Amino acid sequence: MSKKLAFPRVLLSAYQCAPRIEAIPQIGWQWYSRLAQRVPTTLVTHARNRDDLLQAGAPLADSEIIFVDTEWFAKPLFNIADRLFPTSEHTRSLIMSPDFYLYDWQAIRQLKARLKAGAQWDIIHAVTPVSPVAATRLHVLKRPVVLGPWNGGLKTPTEFPEIMRAESSWFHPIRHLGKMLNGIIGATRHASAILTGTTATWQSIPARHRVRCRPLIENGVDLDLFTPAPWPAPPSRTQPLHIVFVARFQPFKGLPMLLEAVARLKDRLPVKLTIVGYGPLGEKWENQAKDLQINHLLTWYGPAPPAEIVEQLHAAHVLCLPSVRESGGAVLLEAMACARPVLTIKYGGPAEVVDDSVGYAIPPDGGTPAVIAALVDNLIDIAVHPEVWRRRGEAGRQCAERLYGWESKVDQILTLYQELLQA
Repeated sequence: MSKKLAFPRVLLSAYQCAPRIEAIPQIGWQWYSRLAQRVPTTLVTHARNRDDLLQAGAPLADSEIIFVDTEWFAKPLFNIADRLFPTSEHTRSLIMSPDFYLYDWQAIRQLKARLKAGAQWDIIHAVTPVSPVAATRLHVLKRPVVLGPWNGGLKTPTEFPEIMRAESSWFHPIRHLGKMLNGIIGATRHASAILTGTTATWQSIPARHRVRCRPLIENGVDLDLFTPAPWPAPPSRTQPLHIVFVARFQPFKGLPMLLEAVARLKDRLPVKLTIVGYGPLGEKWENQAKDLQINHLLTWYGPAPPAEIVEQLHAAHVLCLPSVRESGGAVLLEAMACARPVLTIKYGGPAEVVDDSVGYAIPPDGGTPAVIAALVDNLIDIAVHPEVWRRRGEAGRQCAERLYGWESKVDQILTLYQELLQA
């Protein structure tokens, strides 16, 4: 008869895990910090995360941390990637893949030694990287392994050739090497459960392994931080339509299309745009805004911590993220949690999250001209039908509470752990 463990001992592998860094490191931190409050947790992570974790008070109660140091290899590799592809974070991450495999190999050596010395773990969960091509060998520790949530598997959108050239998409087929390594190493083959964030991710898993897939997007939202606030006074002749854009300045985020849309709107209704973010494309995009003669309508806010992002979301009527190849879209969930409607492109992660009840996802068909026209139409619609968009914001908060809060995600994972341990 199987034994149910009230408090399964979890070995959490998070190559990227840092509370003060956005995107994927934040995902690793959320899993660690929240699991550690619920079950005995051992975190294994890269040594480059040490300072951020210690400053946040880690190791947290009833947990321990094992650091794996490959910085002697990772740092020069990153410097090469940064010089070759300064504007494409996705391409740089592909070049950094060998460091993950080195990290995984060294981590397993340390973990085997810990097991030999008496360490006990009931289940293993690898949460970052969030890529299906990050093949781990953690199954050699002879415990049930949960992989993900993974994103990825997205094809390069052919509708936006200029953007994808700037994103160095010609280099992206190197991902196939990761799939080959996965087949050799057997990460997917030996996993007890595979968490897939999007339909594209699920389709990227070999058909024979899909029976062990569970849908769960990789991003979540802190509902205590990203709180709802009343919608601003509706747009009018005296009240500008206030748009906010929050993202790193990367080609695929699509800010130039939003700038063009604002330029077309400026003579039709009062509008202002707050841009929260940073990156090597900042100067180029500021010059574009000057050429479009809309710089007086923009606020280049720069990078912002989460609390300031909340303030900017509360001040706006809508979050606009016209990203052409977004695997996740964490900021969409954050805006929804703040009761703000969202406007995005129906591709990848946003297509899984955004429907007409919480905002609008623009079909990518037709490429850049069609997207700009749809941005203009929908932004005007906010001014024409403000009550509809206000209700979409309220529905977004309800959706975030029901599906995307981190505590809800942890509840789902703990249930999955129990299922696997009783099997």
